[in-house]
Amino acid sequence: MTKPANRPNRPYFSSGPCAKPPHWNAGLLAGAIVGRYHRSTAYRSRLAEVAARIRALLEIPESHRILIIPGSDTGAVECAMWNLLGPRGVDVLAFDHFGRLWARDVLRELKIADVRVHAADYGEMSDLSAYDPARDLVFPWTGTTAGTCVPDGDFIPGDRKGLTVCDATAAVFAISLPWDKLDAATFSWQKAMGGEAQHGILVLGPRARERLAAYVPPWPVPKLFRIAEDGKLDETLTEGSVVNTPSLLCVEDALVSLRWIEEIGGLAGMIARARANRAVLDRWIEASTWAAHLARDPRIRPATPVAMRLKGPLFKGLEEAGQRRAAGQIAALLEAEHAAYDIEAYRHAPPGLRVWTGGTVETADITALLPWLDWACGAVAAGA
Repeated sequence: MTKPANRPNRPYFSSGPCAKPPHWNAGLLAGAIVGRYHRSTAYRSRLAEVAARIRALLEIPESHRILIIPGSDTGAVECAMWNLLGPRGVDVLAFDHFGRLWARDVLRELKIADVRVHAADYGEMSDLSAYDPARDLVFPWTGTTAGTCVPDGDFIPGDRKGLTVCDATAAVFAISLPWDKLDAATFSWQKAMGGEAQHGILVLGPRARERLAAYVPPWPVPKLFRIAEDGKLDETLTEGSVVNTPSLLCVEDALVSLRWIEEIGGLAGMIARARANRAVLDRWIEASTWAAHLARDPRIRPATPVAMRLKGPLFKGLEEAGQRRAAGQIAALLEAEHAAYDIEAYRHAPPGLRVWTGGTVETADITALLPWLDWACGAVAAGA
């Protein structure tokens, strides 16, 4: 194939950290409060503003508390598990790499005796009917490494006895979440917001706070995860205070993203952009002779990211190592041409490609990417 003439204007399709908002530049951080004590009124006001804008944009009920946690989404998930799990048996949905990691933590680190891991292969979904609402549940809403997601929150009953701990990092700002079904939900600024890494958000509902008041974990809780004081949630952590000092450059960057999201129509605007991006890529995959969705069931494909496997005559005879090598070559060619950065499949997932389609990505850039995908595939097949 002839090399395409037009490149994506912003070839940032990584699934984390994800593309910044289209208007982003470093000059937008000039108003950051730096060199200030993290307990100062000015510092705390910035943190409180982030939480307030997140609450408004994601339509988080006032009954839920918003905490800023160190360690990105990983830190927020582990903070929730270390503080909340233990008094009941635990079910874990492990249909992607991070679901498997949370299962490992529950089994090996917290050493909870009564654990059921509902596993599924990449591209498939755990048996949601096997979840017992009398037990606590840990699950990713979207498996970013597998390109799969739970289809909705209908499998979680309103009268459940156990808590739900949801890793929602790729779902926020891409879908409307049922907050009444999520007792503890987490995400990171580096995903759909297009913010910087190392800062996580933990959203705690009333039932999770009741657990904090009624239960003291038998294991040591690291200081970075200590959100309870005298048997209840430390409410100062929801008013601009933090367990550990965050970067105010990153906080300012988060505010840049949140203000932009407000300007494009808030959550509805972000959902519409993600759907438009997915639709363009879906149509291309439907017609492709060499790429297919890793998730064969469209009901479990998330708004973002799109995970693709290799198919067709070009790759049929290749073993997994050969397919992984071919996918890596395609991704490397596209990076060298500045047509797409960081789109090879997650290292533990089946060989293929993965494209972030969240709201900070422009649909025009997804459209411009498509002929480059075909060109790179053809170049690799020809032995380039």
